[in-house]
Amino acid sequence: MEKTTSALAQTAYALFEEFRCAYAGEWQRLNAAERMYCGDHWHDVPQRDPDEPRPTTPIIQSTVENIAADMMDSLPEAIITPETPQDNKVARVLEAVIRQNHDAACYEREYRALVHDLLVGGYAVQEVGYDPALNGGLGGAFIRHTDNRSILFDPLCTDFADGRAVFKFATRTIEWLRAHFPNYNGAQDGYKRQEGLEDELILKDSSKTALLIEYWWREYDAATGRYKVHMAQLAGGQLLSDSRRTKPEGYFAHGMYPFLVTPLYTRKGSPLGYGIVDMFADQQKYADKLDQIMLKNALMASHNKLLITEASGFDPSDLRDWAKDVHVGESLNGVSWFSTPPLPAYIMQYINNIRNSIKEESGANDFSRGGAAGGITAASAIAALQEMSSKRSRMAIRQMHESYRDAVRMEIEVEREFNILPRYVTISVNGEQRQEWFDGRMLERSGSNNAQLPIEFAISIKVQKENRWSVLSQNELVLQMLNLGVLQPAQAVELMHFDGKEQVLQSARQQAQQQGDQPEAAAPFEVDAPGPQAGSPEQSATGVKHAIRKRSAQKQRRKK
Repeated sequence: MEKTTSALAQTAYALFEEFRCAYAGEWQRLNAAERMYCGDHWHDVPQRDPDEPRPTTPIIQSTVENIAADMMDSLPEAIITPETPQDNKVARVLEAVIRQNHDAACYEREYRALVHDLLVGGYAVQEVGYDPALNGGLGGAFIRHTDNRSILFDPLCTDFADGRAVFKFATRTIEWLRAHFPNYNGAQDGYKRQEGLEDELILKDSSKTALLIEYWWREYDAATGRYKVHMAQLAGGQLLSDSRRTKPEGYFAHGMYPFLVTPLYTRKGSPLGYGIVDMFADQQKYADKLDQIMLKNALMASHNKLLITEASGFDPSDLRDWAKDVHVGESLNGVSWFSTPPLPAYIMQYINNIRNSIKEESGANDFSRGGAAGGITAASAIAALQEMSSKRSRMAIRQMHESYRDAVRMEIEVEREFNILPRYVTISVNGEQRQEWFDGRMLERSGSNNAQLPIEFAISIKVQKENRWSVLSQNELVLQMLNLGVLQPAQAVELMHFDGKEQVLQSARQQAQQQGDQPEAAAPFEVDAPGPQAGSPEQSATGVKHAIRKRSAQKQRRKK
């Protein structure tokens, strides 16, 4: 076993060095993109004059933040729909489980980091796994952001899923490694800086830290025609853990790497991509260079030079004294002022053209920022123009939602495999909150030869986005259908999106009970098989209207 352990460590570190050398240029590109985003792109430009201005106009930073705001408004949410009526309850419970996992792991924070990496670095990396410490020790699956500077994919493969390995690394202190891995002997990595090969995430104080490496690799089983994925952890040239000791059949049953890569602009022959900074870096540099020329010209024009010949008879130090009213000399012909000529007017116009071109081509125009031009004041017209002006944002949102759907699908498979301890979740049934127990065995689906069927045989995974414009539009449509008599008030409330909807429905049912009606008749939507309904829609509508008025009166009292 010791020989196998030593061979695995040698193979892992040899492959890590190969990947690391291939990523030298990529790390430099990512660092340059981060500096450009922060306005520090003068970092690599030699400074000839220590007093020369180095202006920075945050065009790219503003563009990235504008698109990121659109993407944050469209935060994805998993919608689980059953394939058959028998799986209705399972779909609702599973949807609540995913929502609970994402609330516990604060997926909104992870999504914000993913958006930044996507727009600035050109690609975002998500990791899907299982954390037994989540939910108070009951465990749960997670979707987390992985820094694109701390992961290495096979440089020889276009699709990383077919690569030889995936490396995820992070710097840890010696004390942390000894606390988490009792077999760690305190050895150091001994990495030395080589020209163009090292990244700041690797190089730390080597006397106090070591590089913790997660080595993921796959093995093909010809007998079953499936892959087995394994994971080993290494630090200081030493193997700390090997997943094959506890799960020789593979770390995950799905046999895939637990990572998902989302490129913004596809890079041929690589799973990575290019970002906003790569597309508009040159324009940003040219605009700032022209700003530097303009500022230099302004500084030179504000400090004119006085030219004096020796035949003039004037003393230069005497002329420099502006407190004197009289200066004595021989001839004024030898005294003249030298002023810096102003820059041509087309230079200023060219600077504005460059900035406007970056804004327009990147989608950060006035309409996408919320401005209105041409006297447009109608809210619907402004919303329509903003929707049309955010095509670039919508494309990035669609790419992130596609990856999110794949991540949720993998998250469900992880829950099905690792969930042992049942936990309860809260689901909404006709506006009422119910507690249901979730167990991984609920997701087991067996086919011929007792083979585990994919979860898609029972449910469908969709992604829902709800920003402020789509919510307003849907609520307005529901109100129009209510006015036309197509929907009853109880149905309209169920279809609308607003804060406190569950309380309104619950108050409506309580009002219906007081009037002798049954609460099940207030809403026509059922989770389980629908049963007989009692009461009339008019009575339910009266309860809903009363609840809405009561809710509005409570808000007015709180404001006062």
